[in-house]
Amino acid sequence: MPEDKQLRVLVTGCGGDIGQSIGKILINYTDRFEVHGVDISDRNAAKFIFPTFGIAPRVNAPEYLDFITKYIATHQIDLVIPIAEPELRYYALNGWNSETLGADVLIANDESLNTGFDKMATVDFLSANGFAFPKTRLIGESSGKVEFPIILKSRTGSGSKSLLKVSNQTEFDFYMGVYGHQDFIIQEFIPSEEGEYTCGLFRSADGETRSIIFQRELMGGFSGYGELIESEIITRMLHELAGLLRLRGSINVQLRLRDGVPYIFEINPRFSSTVYFRHQFGFDDVLWSIADLRGERLAEYKPKRGFKHFYKGFNEYID
Repeated sequence: MPEDKQLRVLVTGCGGDIGQSIGKILINYTDRFEVHGVDISDRNAAKFIFPTFGIAPRVNAPEYLDFITKYIATHQIDLVIPIAEPELRYYALNGWNSETLGADVLIANDESLNTGFDKMATVDFLSANGFAFPKTRLIGESSGKVEFPIILKSRTGSGSKSLLKVSNQTEFDFYMGVYGHQDFIIQEFIPSEEGEYTCGLFRSADGETRSIIFQRELMGGFSGYGELIESEIITRMLHELAGLLRLRGSINVQLRLRDGVPYIFEINPRFSSTVYFRHQFGFDDVLWSIADLRGERLAEYKPKRGFKHFYKGFNEYID
């Protein structure tokens, strides 16, 4: 991209915490980006963050593709960054790109998407490649003794949505009645005594791999507090994972340690809710992903020294 030309970026599904975080990153570089955002609702803070904000139909609406292509053409958008998982699935499934849409689309590579979108595919991948992971099975394969506590969650859901800790048979029987007919999985519960970790993992087209590790505490389904850590065993595992996925782009890996061994329980093939914290620590995976997609030279990774912790806060807006 010529230095005197702004890249016109459209963030779709920008109303959630991840979309707002990416907006806050990009608007810091007004010399480089003209930032647009669309969401299905204006009842969120994104309209105060994105210089140009609009309402979009849901991705499964018949008019969605027509809306997006017209928006891209009207505003001469160069790059689309889909945020919501239904949108990521839509773009990946249809193979939308600059030729079909008139703009580049920033998503992870197909192997990472297909592995992370389906938790049973995640388990199959981890098992085939010798990674440690919680014992996992489909809820319909739950005959026999269940060792409590367990985690019950959607096979295709993301983050902490549709995630339940089940402590006894009475609770399990109740949830079987509610979710037994749905596409849910049962997962072994890994205690958190040795910590829960959320990890940013980036890999470029030429295989350069960068990672960052936070030991975190959840607050209302989000990473409310975290501590930046260094761990040779986790870093080595992350870089091996990136290579096996042939990763291109940025993803999020969640794990817990048991007896010093990292047990991966989620591979989220997208930017995560800690993306703005990572940026504040110098891990600029949004900017690196954009540069790599466009064939530009990556900026050097320069971790910010002297900072160790993050805390999730909230901003208030009125109009």
